[in-house]
Amino acid sequence: MPPTPTWSKTLTALSLALATTLVPLAASAQTSSAGVLAVSHKSPFNCGKTFYANNWTPGHNPSGSIDWQNYGSDAINGETVRATAAGTATFHDAGSTSYGKWIEITHGDGTRTRYAHLATMVRAAGGSMTVGQGTAIGTVGSTGGSTAPHLHYEQRTSGGAMDTSPTVDGVTVSLGQKKAITSSNNCGGNPYTPEEVCGSGYSVIDSAGLTGGRTYLLYNSGNGYNCVVTMKTSNVGTPSSMSAFLEPQGASRTTDSGSYGYYAGPVKRSAPGTCVRWGGSVGSSSYTSPFEHCD
Repeated sequence: MPPTPTWSKTLTALSLALATTLVPLAASAQTSSAGVLAVSHKSPFNCGKTFYANNWTPGHNPSGSIDWQNYGSDAINGETVRATAAGTATFHDAGSTSYGKWIEITHGDGTRTRYAHLATMVRAAGGSMTVGQGTAIGTVGSTGGSTAPHLHYEQRTSGGAMDTSPTVDGVTVSLGQKKAITSSNNCGGNPYTPEEVCGSGYSVIDSAGLTGGRTYLLYNSGNGYNCVVTMKTSNVGTPSSMSAFLEPQGASRTTDSGSYGYYAGPVKRSAPGTCVRWGGSVGSSSYTSPFEHCD
């Protein structure tokens, strides 16, 4: 069951909420030289983090992509990378060339974003998962054809064309511009992550959106255990009905439910090479998977 929040955790949540008032609001729609992008994007970093968005030209390939770089004394290497908008993420690895480790997210209107030169990804290359705006998907690095740690970022239309003047957090960065942008991504959100709740060695392999939260399935390849946790995304810190459950095929279901302020779970079960059914709830909104993830 979730621990009683300490003063430090309470202060963390308060500081996240405060940061919301210090950053610009994202626009409800974006218009670019490549066409209209209906999805509103936030910065791909933690709430309150400021980095340079460099849309340099000429010579940047592809033209219109953003290099997120150090700002002042804030080093970007190792920073958590978050989805700038909700969608389906696919994970790739080009090795020592091109993008290196990279992720593409296809959004609800068919537009796409790309995040490249990552040090780590939350799923292995070839995998996919649904993500919400602010879901952690990897960390900044310098893989592939990179010469220094930074995040290569692209916004593309549904037809694949580059948006050469992408907008994040309400700030448009046109060709040749370099702007310092403070993130409002995940502001006022949950101060915990699924990985923190489940513990060392666990990685997210799937998730499902709920009204007011998201439920996650994680796996630890070192010990063969799955872990399920349901995280709040609204009314964070206020106790309300939540649950998380995990059911290996052919075995009984284990459930954690109660009135929680941040998360339900973690629920852990040994299931190497076994299909699992998993899910959770926030209030009346619930999700139950089929038996899946059998490897």
